[in-house]
This record gives sequence, structure tokens and C-alpha cells, in this order.
Amino acid sequence: MKIYRDQMNREVSISKEVTRIVSLVPSQTEYLYDLGLGEYVVGQTIFCIHPKDQFTSAYKIGGTKKLHLDKISALKPDLIIGNKEENDQGQIEELQAEFAVWMSDISTYSDAREMMLSLAEILAVSERGQVIVNEIDREWERSRGMLQGSMLYLIWRDPYIAVGTRTFIHYLCEHIGFKNACNKQRYPHISDAEVQSDLDYILLSSEPFPFKQKHIEELEELNPAAKVMLIDGEICSWYGSRLKYMYSYFSNFKKAHEI
Repeated sequence: MKIYRDQMNREVSISKEVTRIVSLVPSQTEYLYDLGLGEYVVGQTIFCIHPKDQFTSAYKIGGTKKLHLDKISALKPDLIIGNKEENDQGQIEELQAEFAVWMSDISTYSDAREMMLSLAEILAVSERGQVIVNEIDREWERSRGMLQGSMLYLIWRDPYIAVGTRTFIHYLCEHIGFKNACNKQRYPHISDAEVQSDLDYILLSSEPFPFKQKHIEELEELNPAAKVMLIDGEICSWYGSRLKYMYSYFSNFKKAHEI
């Protein structure tokens, strides 16, 4: 029996070698595959779309907020990996009564690093985990201060929902040089007046709301002074191994939008 502490400061007891994993979070699922543990992932959500070549054949256990608990129980996992923000507390508590559940809680890059290194240790692939984290560390530092200007990052429409402080997206965007104009915490609903405020940029995330060209035009009418741009929500919010692509993505983003 080994006892670990997760990022919600809970003790997680694991009684045997982990060979059956259910992952409830897309960014963490991708990381497991990058660790070379894909054969151990017996269940994942419908939103765990990376790696794409594994998605079709992977066994799906519902969405991040609407898990099929009966399917998860039938899989008899040695370990379930979830996230405080992305998963439903009530469902997690039900799973914890039956299985070992390790939960992440991520709002900074330090939190993301800790998650990756901790899971690699638990799953006995610490060396591989360190290699991945070292690569991401380099990309993180290369990306520091690449962009500039005030921005509003929107994740939903009707009503508009923005990214506020105490979120990983906020932390990443400010790291690359943007100044978040939303000083409210987490993901607040905002008014048209706030969208019309003095902004350099309005960033429209590719997820969870599928912003399109028509939404760019709508917001350009609402705030003609701001430059409205689509941005890859996976790069900005997936706090696992997808971060190794961030410098390349933002370099191209900067060129494409002439920032």
C-alpha cells in the first residue's frame, strides 16, 4: 500500500501497481499517452480527443461534467485521475467511495508542473515525466513576454463569459505578455459595457463555445477599437504536455495577427 497526496491535499491510497487508469480530464489524458501509458488508459471522456489516432478506439465514459459512473465502476480501475474545476464534485465523491481518485487543482504553471511530476511518480515513469517537463520548461521560458497589450478572453456567448483571475488561462496569458482586463475571479458573466471597454484585443476561445467568423464581426461592431481574434483554447487551457507546443503556436499567432 502506498499513500500519495493529491493537489486538493487529500491522501490517496493505492494498493497495487497501477495498470488500469480512468482519466476524466482531456489535458491529463493526453499526458498519460505521452508518458507511454496509453495501454493502461481503460477509460476516458468524450472530450479527451488527443492523441487523435487513439480517440476513435478509446472507451468513453461520458463528459467531464456528466460521467457515466456505471461504466467507470465496471472498468474496475486501479486509479482515477480528475480535476477540481473540470469534474463534478458530487460524482467525484461517489467514485472516491469505491476507488483511488487522484485530483489535480491547477491555476498556475507551478501547479501544472507538480501535477505532471506527481503522476509520473505514481505511475513509475518519473524519468519520462521529467523529460517532458524539462521540454515544457524550455518552451515556457521562450514564451515569456512574447505578446503585449490589454485583452479580454471570452469562453462563452449569450451571455458573454470571460476568463478572470485565479485561472490557468489568466496565468498563461499574462506570462506571454497580455494584460487581462478582467479583474474578477474565475469565469464571470460580463456585460456589453465591459466588452466595450478600453481594450487592445478580444480573444475568442475555440472551446468550450465554438466562436466563428460571425462572432468576430459581432464583437467588432460592439467594440470597433479592439482587434478581435480567434485563439486556440487547447493551447491556453490544456495544462499537460500540450504546453510543449505553446512557443510555436504563439510565434505563428503573433505573425498572423501582426502583434
